[in-house]
Amino acid sequence: MSDITTKAVNTIRVLAADVVAKANSGHPGAPMGMAPAAHVLFSQLKTNPKNPEWINRDRFVLSNGHA
Repeated sequence: MSDITTKAVNTIRVLAADVVAKANSGHPGAPMGMAPAAHVLFSQLKTNPKNPEWINRDRFVLSNGHA
């Protein structure tokens, strides 16, 4: 992993732990473990924040399987 990728992944992990700590509830293991996958996925998605209605943009749906 490059230095910038390592920093990005570690930032995701810290943010995940911070959210759980501030909420006094939750399980940080899954988001911390999936941080590298999230970084790779979001670095490859075709999006344009300035044009959220772009018809050909990629879409991402996150579901943990709970009903």
